[in-house]
Amino acid sequence: MTRGYDLNLLHAMNVLIEESSVTGAAQRLQVSAATISRTLSKIRATFDDPILVQMGRNMVPTPRALQMQPRISRILAGMHDLMRRDEELDLTGIKPIFTIRAADVVVGPFATKLLQTLRGDCPDAAVVFASETDGDDSDALRRGAIDLYIGATENLRPEIMRQTLFESRFHAVVRAGHPILLGEITPQSLVQYDHISVSRRSRRHGPIDDALQEEFGLSRNVALLVPSYYTAMQGLHRTDLILPVPDVAIERDTLDRLGLYAFPLPLKLTPVNVFQAWHPRHDSDVVHRWLRRTVLTVTSGWRNRSHETVPEGDVFVH
Repeated sequence: MTRGYDLNLLHAMNVLIEESSVTGAAQRLQVSAATISRTLSKIRATFDDPILVQMGRNMVPTPRALQMQPRISRILAGMHDLMRRDEELDLTGIKPIFTIRAADVVVGPFATKLLQTLRGDCPDAAVVFASETDGDDSDALRRGAIDLYIGATENLRPEIMRQTLFESRFHAVVRAGHPILLGEITPQSLVQYDHISVSRRSRRHGPIDDALQEEFGLSRNVALLVPSYYTAMQGLHRTDLILPVPDVAIERDTLDRLGLYAFPLPLKLTPVNVFQAWHPRHDSDVVHRWLRRTVLTVTSGWRNRSHETVPEGDVFVH
């Protein structure tokens, strides 16, 4: 039997799942709530699934709706790309302002280079780096509060699209002349000193603590918790604290200026996968694609370097 398919239903279904609200979907699609209610009825009949169900005062997607949403997003993005495949990038006369949420370890090495590269194509381009918050990164992308997320969070929703930029590994940063540098650096010597932990969510423990405990039965003392790696490095030269830092944030000039030294952690840690992420509605937008392509280009030098092996005891810089 031949069946006709209505892509408008897929679009409405995608928005309904994202909003988890008939009223919210109606506002976003700029139609009446009654229209969305009728559309939801058609979607339910078409897929033989409630799609949204009441839970207390709120509505939540059904398991099948959540399972289908990533595929629906890809279908819609593919159709959009098909319709615009011949569109060329024209930056004439535009003044784009891109809002990107990223950690300071990304902002530090790449912010100015990204702006310079963008302005090579579009002189009036501007970039706003929004600080990381405890809010939902997926929701910020969906609402358009940010255009792009760059980081390594594991909490993005399935429909959010992403592209790997590079891998980063943790090293330890200490003051030049730190007593740990006088002998062999081992897990045992690592835990003899207090540590600094960096977390925007105030988490004192993480993968380093897991590796110490699981491999060696050791634990470290996190004496100081701060929200920024660059902030933590500023006063490190006056203490014997140990600061684990992603290698992407380690620069020779910065270490020399601050009187610091970096060395690989003597632990088997899984590399951190840093990626850029965006909402599916931007996937085929030519200006947004230009932004993502530029981010990929800017980070390509580090991406290539991050695969190199760092000899133990050497400072890893880029």
